[in-house]
Amino acid sequence: MSVAEINDPYDITATSNNLGRRRRIQQLAAVVALLSALVAVLILALVLGTVLYKGLSQLDLDFLTKSSALFGETGGIADALVGSAIMVGIATIMAVPVAILVAIYIAEYAGPKAASFFRVVLDVLNGVPAIIVGIFIYGVLVVGHGQSAVYGAMALSILMIPMVARATQEVLELVPRHLREASLALGVPRWRTVYSIVLPTAIGGMLTGIVIAVARVAGETAPLIFTSSIVTSNNVSFDVHNALPTLPVRIFTLSESASPDDQAAAWAAALVLIAFVLVMNILAKFFAGRKRKSLEGA
Repeated sequence: MSVAEINDPYDITATSNNLGRRRRIQQLAAVVALLSALVAVLILALVLGTVLYKGLSQLDLDFLTKSSALFGETGGIADALVGSAIMVGIATIMAVPVAILVAIYIAEYAGPKAASFFRVVLDVLNGVPAIIVGIFIYGVLVVGHGQSAVYGAMALSILMIPMVARATQEVLELVPRHLREASLALGVPRWRTVYSIVLPTAIGGMLTGIVIAVARVAGETAPLIFTSSIVTSNNVSFDVHNALPTLPVRIFTLSESASPDDQAAAWAAALVLIAFVLVMNILAKFFAGRKRKSLEGA
């Protein structure tokens, strides 16, 4: 046997002299990854701890049920909560049907080149800063007409469409191909196959994407400053044709105040917003896990 055969680099049974070094590098990489994860958790804990420490003392039932304060009075965020709920609800109604239809076209009907093109468009739109969307709606709709909750909801819906569409498209492509082929082989039209087979199978992931998008836009401030921030009343209002107060804008306004009471109220309002985002993410995980278990059981 020659020396070349003994030192064959492609022999998988040969013992490597670098095995100990590779193990040390692997252990080092694992330690670095663990430290990175701990840093991320520490940052989150620091943010949540700060908000809890500065906002929990201000948070009570009156704070959640009263409207914004007049001069010299103690107020709450009820009007901002109602305004945010109305705008996010309208934005969801606007964005979700469009986003789902876009995702269905990309996943079920578009060719490879068209699908790739629309994916790039959605990724670019998903990366557009929120303030740019706010300026766009301001220049196109607000100028000459005034601010309103509808314009704010339009800005939020523009932010939601690429998030929901991209998440839905990814989930639709995870649906097993044989389910579509079996349905089509039975003579079922493609639209009926998508409606009766593909969408029910992917509904869990679709709901997850929708819930996460709602949580994301609920905390957007920049678009609402341009579209629904000039509020003339401190009462709870449901008139979407006028500007409505929102929780992110209220946090921004209170945090800019020189009054310590207003700053404490800003921390409390931020705590409420974080709690909402946390609940939305828990619901998203719940829907995803429940659908995953049903598919595994099937």
